[in-house]
Amino acid sequence: MTLKAADISVSDLLQLVVDEGASDLHLAVGVPPVLRIHGNLQPLDSELLRPEDTERFMKSITSEEHQQRVREHGGTDFGFGFGTTARFRVSVLRQKGCLGLVLRLIPSKLLTLEEIGLPAQIKDLLYRPRGIVLVTGPTGSGKTTTLASMINVINTERDCHVITVEDPIEYYHIHKKSVVTQREIGVDVPSFKEALRRGLRQDPDVILVGEMRDLETMEAAITAAETGHLVFATLHTTGAARTVDRIVDAFPSDQQEQIRTQLSSTMQAVISQLLLPRTDKQGRVAAFEIMIATPSIRSLIRDNKTFRITSDIQTGARFGMVTMDASLLGLFEQGAISYEELITKCQDSEGIAQKLAEIQGHKRR
Repeated sequence: MTLKAADISVSDLLQLVVDEGASDLHLAVGVPPVLRIHGNLQPLDSELLRPEDTERFMKSITSEEHQQRVREHGGTDFGFGFGTTARFRVSVLRQKGCLGLVLRLIPSKLLTLEEIGLPAQIKDLLYRPRGIVLVTGPTGSGKTTTLASMINVINTERDCHVITVEDPIEYYHIHKKSVVTQREIGVDVPSFKEALRRGLRQDPDVILVGEMRDLETMEAAITAAETGHLVFATLHTTGAARTVDRIVDAFPSDQQEQIRTQLSSTMQAVISQLLLPRTDKQGRVAAFEIMIATPSIRSLIRDNKTFRITSDIQTGARFGMVTMDASLLGLFEQGAISYEELITKCQDSEGIAQKLAEIQGHKRR
């Protein structure tokens, strides 16, 4: 039986997201409500949403201040608590003159680093006295979850002052062994740059920057890492070498050599991740490229030879390093992902095909 759009409430839809284990809810004019479950979009059996439906949904969960932002800027983002059941990250947008919403479910349970799939050596990074750790990947690849889990380990095991700067705050951290100060852009502080500038005067040990989205934020994060703080941040890049190049290229050419030198001394690790649909069971699994800053990698960054970083990662397994291709190949061999996912997501499809042929050859002997 097709549901009438006028009879659907946001509460009903949010409860459905929780019950079905969906990651996202899409509400747009001209289509029924759509859930993303295990990476696939699944429309509900309801009438197509009309402009008045999406406007009603928006007004039921959006504060007057954020509604004003939608009117002035065409969109807004905020965190939203669904009773005691769950938290959602909400993005309200205008498209074709109508309102639309995308709501992402923020998992209430923080995963351990082992559950995420990170090697044991990654935990050592959380005890470094200073430096910068970058978690990178496309939107929806689980960067926020990985960082929240890292902060949770620090909060549980170290006595630190942790400052997080987020837009919006997704995971709430209660004070455990550490004191955790969480600041939201647009609510507690106007910008990442301002939060970092002020944050250095607030006796932090660990700083989490939700996103290094502009030159000023990158500069402030690198300075914080240089001045004796452990900084965690995200970037929308894939692969360690590209991440280093992306940061350096963001600066004017006359500053790039200095930034390479700063990065070579402050960089602790780059963790790139992808989330892929599983073939062995329901859900998704993360593939990682992990670069740990060894003396060799630091000199490659300093000497502008980032194209050689991947070969250092290939030979750095004892430090916990792994290339994205090796991680994907491992997941495929375990039966966790499909051949199609392996080939479309890997960097060197010819090399992967050759390795698979070698593996098959060994098995036949």
